[in-house]
Amino acid sequence: MSDRPDFAALVVFAKDPQPGQVKTRMSPALTPEVAAAFYREMLADVLAESERACETLSLAGTLTVSPKPALHRLAQLAPMSFSVVAQSGDGLGARMAYEVKRGFASGARCVILRGSDNPALGVEELAAVVRALDTHDVVASPDPDGGYGAIGLRVAAGEIFDHSMSTKEVLRDTLARAAEAGLTTTTTNGSFDLDTVWDLARLHAVRESIPPTRCARTLAFADQHGLWQSAGL
Repeated sequence: MSDRPDFAALVVFAKDPQPGQVKTRMSPALTPEVAAAFYREMLADVLAESERACETLSLAGTLTVSPKPALHRLAQLAPMSFSVVAQSGDGLGARMAYEVKRGFASGARCVILRGSDNPALGVEELAAVVRALDTHDVVASPDPDGGYGAIGLRVAAGEIFDHSMSTKEVLRDTLARAAEAGLTTTTTNGSFDLDTVWDLARLHAVRESIPPTRCARTLAFADQHGLWQSAGL
Protein backbone atom coordinates (compact mmCIF):
# COMPACT_ATOMS: atom_id res chain seq x y z
CA MET A 1 0.00 0.00 0.00
CA SER A 2 1.27 3.47 -0.86
CA ASP A 3 1.39 6.23 1.74
CA ARG A 4 0.61 8.80 -0.96
CA PRO A 5 -2.99 9.98 -1.39
CA ASP A 6 -4.60 9.57 -4.80
CA PHE A 7 -1.83 7.34 -6.12
CA ALA A 8 -1.70 5.27 -9.30
CA ALA A 9 -0.31 1.74 -9.26
CA LEU A 10 2.04 0.18 -11.83
CA VAL A 11 2.24 -3.62 -11.77
CA VAL A 12 4.99 -5.46 -13.68
CA PHE A 13 4.33 -9.13 -14.50
CA ALA A 14 7.38 -11.39 -14.54
CA LYS A 15 8.28 -15.06 -14.86
CA ASP A 16 11.20 -16.89 -13.32
CA PRO A 17 13.92 -16.85 -16.04
CA GLN A 18 14.56 -20.58 -16.11
CA PRO A 19 15.58 -22.48 -19.27
CA GLY A 20 12.59 -24.03 -21.00
CA GLN A 21 10.13 -21.85 -19.07
CA VAL A 22 10.54 -18.45 -20.76
CA LYS A 23 11.01 -17.26 -24.34
CA THR A 24 10.30 -20.77 -25.59
CA ARG A 25 9.26 -19.43 -29.01
CA MET A 26 12.84 -18.22 -29.52
CA SER A 27 14.02 -21.84 -29.61
CA PRO A 28 15.48 -23.67 -31.42
CA ALA A 29 17.16 -20.60 -32.92
CA LEU A 30 18.38 -19.90 -29.38
CA THR A 31 19.12 -22.59 -26.87
CA PRO A 32 16.78 -22.65 -23.86
CA GLU A 33 19.67 -21.43 -21.70
CA VAL A 34 20.42 -18.43 -23.94
CA ALA A 35 16.71 -17.61 -24.29
CA ALA A 36 16.30 -17.62 -20.49
CA ALA A 37 19.40 -15.47 -19.99
CA PHE A 38 18.09 -13.05 -22.62
CA TYR A 39 14.75 -12.80 -20.83
CA ARG A 40 16.55 -12.02 -17.57
CA GLU A 41 18.22 -9.02 -19.25
CA MET A 42 14.90 -7.93 -20.73
CA LEU A 43 13.29 -8.10 -17.29
CA ALA A 44 16.11 -6.05 -15.78
CA ASP A 45 15.55 -3.35 -18.42
CA VAL A 46 11.78 -3.42 -17.94
CA LEU A 47 12.20 -2.96 -14.18
CA ALA A 48 14.69 -0.13 -14.62
CA GLU A 49 12.39 1.71 -17.03
CA SER A 50 9.38 1.02 -14.80
CA GLU A 51 11.27 2.50 -11.85
CA ARG A 52 11.95 5.63 -13.92
CA ALA A 53 8.25 5.77 -14.79
CA CYS A 54 7.29 5.49 -11.13
CA GLU A 55 9.64 8.34 -10.22
CA THR A 56 8.55 10.54 -13.13
CA LEU A 57 4.80 9.87 -12.96
CA SER A 58 4.44 9.36 -9.18
CA LEU A 59 3.36 5.74 -9.49
CA ALA A 60 3.55 3.03 -6.83
CA GLY A 61 5.42 0.06 -8.32
CA THR A 62 4.83 -3.64 -7.79
CA LEU A 63 6.58 -6.66 -9.27
CA THR A 64 4.29 -9.70 -9.44
CA VAL A 65 6.08 -13.01 -9.88
CA SER A 66 5.29 -16.48 -11.25
CA PRO A 67 5.75 -19.11 -9.96
CA LYS A 68 5.51 -18.42 -6.25
CA PRO A 69 8.75 -20.26 -5.30
CA ALA A 70 10.68 -17.71 -7.39
CA LEU A 71 9.42 -14.81 -5.28
CA HIS A 72 12.55 -14.26 -3.19
CA ARG A 73 14.89 -14.84 -6.13
CA LEU A 74 13.18 -12.26 -8.35
CA ALA A 75 12.77 -9.84 -5.46
CA GLN A 76 16.55 -9.32 -5.72
CA LEU A 77 16.00 -7.85 -9.21
CA ALA A 78 13.23 -5.46 -8.15
CA PRO A 79 13.85 -1.76 -7.46
CA MET A 80 14.03 -0.97 -3.75
CA SER A 81 10.83 1.09 -3.94
CA PHE A 82 8.78 -1.79 -5.43
CA SER A 83 6.57 -4.22 -3.58
CA VAL A 84 7.12 -7.84 -4.65
CA VAL A 85 4.22 -10.30 -4.60
CA ALA A 86 3.37 -13.70 -6.03
CA GLN A 87 0.86 -13.95 -8.86
CA SER A 88 -2.45 -15.54 -7.95
CA GLY A 89 -5.03 -17.08 -10.26
CA ASP A 90 -5.53 -19.86 -12.79
CA GLY A 91 -4.32 -18.42 -16.09
CA LEU A 92 -3.03 -15.02 -17.15
CA GLY A 93 -6.45 -13.36 -17.33
CA ALA A 94 -7.29 -14.39 -13.77
CA ARG A 95 -3.89 -13.20 -12.54
CA MET A 96 -4.38 -9.83 -14.22
CA ALA A 97 -7.84 -9.52 -12.68
CA TYR A 98 -6.37 -10.34 -9.27
CA GLU A 99 -3.75 -7.60 -9.56
CA VAL A 100 -6.43 -5.09 -10.55
CA LYS A 101 -8.44 -6.10 -7.48
CA ARG A 102 -5.35 -5.91 -5.27
CA GLY A 103 -4.41 -2.48 -6.58
CA PHE A 104 -7.80 -0.91 -6.02
CA ALA A 105 -8.10 -2.57 -2.60
CA SER A 106 -4.84 -0.84 -1.63
CA GLY A 107 -6.40 2.53 -2.45
CA ALA A 108 -5.11 3.19 -5.97
CA ARG A 109 -7.14 5.56 -8.14
CA CYS A 110 -6.04 3.60 -11.21
CA VAL A 111 -4.02 0.45 -11.92
CA ILE A 112 -1.65 -0.04 -14.85
CA LEU A 113 -0.45 -3.53 -15.77
CA ARG A 114 2.59 -4.12 -17.96
CA GLY A 115 4.45 -7.16 -19.17
CA SER A 116 8.15 -7.94 -19.09
CA ASP A 117 8.46 -8.98 -22.76
CA ASN A 118 8.58 -5.40 -24.02
CA PRO A 119 11.75 -3.57 -22.90
CA ALA A 120 11.27 -0.89 -25.57
CA LEU A 121 8.05 0.28 -23.89
CA GLY A 122 9.20 3.29 -21.90
CA VAL A 123 8.17 6.17 -19.71
CA GLU A 124 6.56 8.01 -22.62
CA GLU A 125 4.19 5.15 -23.43
CA LEU A 126 3.26 4.71 -19.77
CA ALA A 127 2.73 8.46 -19.39
CA ALA A 128 0.30 8.37 -22.32
CA VAL A 129 -1.68 5.63 -20.56
CA VAL A 130 -1.78 7.65 -17.34
CA ARG A 131 -2.99 10.77 -19.16
CA ALA A 132 -5.69 8.89 -21.06
CA LEU A 133 -7.03 7.43 -17.82
CA ASP A 134 -8.18 10.94 -16.90
CA THR A 135 -10.92 10.61 -19.50
CA HIS A 136 -11.32 6.86 -20.15
CA ASP A 137 -11.99 3.82 -18.00
CA VAL A 138 -9.69 1.42 -19.86
CA VAL A 139 -6.57 2.41 -21.82
CA ALA A 140 -4.34 -0.01 -23.72
CA SER A 141 -0.90 0.45 -25.27
CA PRO A 142 -1.11 -1.96 -28.22
CA ASP A 143 1.52 -4.13 -29.82
CA PRO A 144 1.64 -5.11 -33.52
CA ASP A 145 0.55 -8.71 -32.89
CA GLY A 146 -2.93 -7.93 -31.61
CA GLY A 147 -2.13 -7.70 -27.92
CA TYR A 148 -0.97 -4.94 -25.62
CA GLY A 149 2.18 -4.25 -23.66
CA ALA A 150 0.41 -2.20 -20.99
CA ILE A 151 -3.18 -1.63 -19.96
CA GLY A 152 -4.64 0.76 -17.41
CA LEU A 153 -7.97 0.79 -15.60
CA ARG A 154 -9.57 3.47 -13.48
CA VAL A 155 -12.32 1.12 -12.30
CA ALA A 156 -11.98 -2.29 -10.64
CA ALA A 157 -13.20 -4.22 -13.68
CA GLY A 158 -10.99 -7.28 -13.75
CA GLU A 159 -13.71 -9.19 -15.57
CA ILE A 160 -12.56 -7.59 -18.84
CA PHE A 161 -9.73 -10.17 -18.84
CA ASP A 162 -12.13 -13.11 -18.71
CA HIS A 163 -11.28 -14.47 -22.16
CA SER A 164 -8.48 -16.34 -23.88
CA MET A 165 -5.18 -14.47 -23.55
CA SER A 166 -3.20 -16.54 -26.07
CA THR A 167 -4.66 -15.28 -29.34
CA LYS A 168 -4.03 -12.50 -31.84
CA GLU A 169 -7.33 -10.91 -30.78
CA VAL A 170 -6.43 -10.19 -27.15
CA LEU A 171 -6.68 -6.40 -27.52
CA ARG A 172 -9.93 -6.62 -29.45
CA ASP A 173 -11.45 -9.06 -26.97
CA THR A 174 -10.39 -7.07 -23.91
CA LEU A 175 -11.81 -3.82 -25.27
CA ALA A 176 -14.99 -5.61 -26.33
CA ARG A 177 -15.45 -6.98 -22.80
CA ALA A 178 -14.91 -3.49 -21.44
CA ALA A 179 -17.48 -2.01 -23.81
CA GLU A 180 -19.98 -4.72 -22.81
CA ALA A 181 -19.49 -3.59 -19.21
CA GLY A 182 -20.31 -0.02 -20.19
CA LEU A 183 -16.75 1.24 -19.85
CA THR A 184 -15.10 3.84 -22.04
CA THR A 185 -11.95 2.69 -23.83
CA THR A 186 -9.11 4.01 -25.94
CA THR A 187 -5.64 3.04 -27.15
CA THR A 188 -2.42 5.04 -27.06
CA ASN A 189 0.95 4.81 -28.77
CA GLY A 190 2.26 1.28 -28.45
CA SER A 191 5.41 -0.82 -28.52
CA PHE A 192 6.22 -4.48 -29.24
CA ASP A 193 7.01 -7.72 -27.45
CA LEU A 194 10.13 -9.78 -28.08
CA ASP A 195 8.54 -13.22 -28.40
CA THR A 196 10.40 -14.73 -31.37
CA VAL A 197 13.83 -14.14 -32.88
CA TRP A 198 12.10 -12.32 -35.74
CA ASP A 199 10.89 -9.68 -33.28
CA LEU A 200 14.53 -8.70 -32.84
CA ALA A 201 14.27 -6.87 -36.16
CA ARG A 202 11.84 -4.43 -34.49
CA LEU A 203 14.27 -3.81 -31.66
CA HIS A 204 17.17 -3.34 -34.07
CA ALA A 205 15.11 -0.80 -36.05
CA VAL A 206 14.46 1.45 -33.02
CA ARG A 207 17.77 1.13 -31.18
CA GLU A 208 19.08 4.48 -32.47
CA SER A 209 15.87 6.37 -31.68
CA ILE A 210 15.28 5.35 -28.07
CA PRO A 211 17.08 6.79 -25.02
CA PRO A 212 20.39 5.01 -24.31
CA THR A 213 19.19 3.97 -20.85
CA ARG A 214 16.26 2.03 -22.32
CA CYS A 215 16.92 -1.57 -23.37
CA ALA A 216 20.61 -1.17 -22.54
CA ARG A 217 21.06 -4.69 -21.13
CA THR A 218 18.80 -6.26 -23.75
CA LEU A 219 20.76 -4.66 -26.58
CA ALA A 220 24.12 -5.48 -25.03
CA PHE A 221 23.15 -9.14 -24.66
CA ALA A 222 21.94 -9.29 -28.25
CA ASP A 223 25.24 -7.77 -29.41
CA GLN A 224 27.43 -10.01 -27.28
CA HIS A 225 25.63 -13.24 -28.17
CA GLY A 226 25.06 -12.56 -31.88
CA LEU A 227 21.28 -12.66 -31.60
CA TRP A 228 20.83 -10.34 -34.57
CA GLN A 229 22.13 -13.05 -36.88
CA SER A 230 19.37 -15.35 -35.63
CA ALA A 231 16.90 -12.82 -37.01
CA GLY A 232 18.71 -12.62 -40.34
CA LEU A 233 20.15 -9.15 -39.65
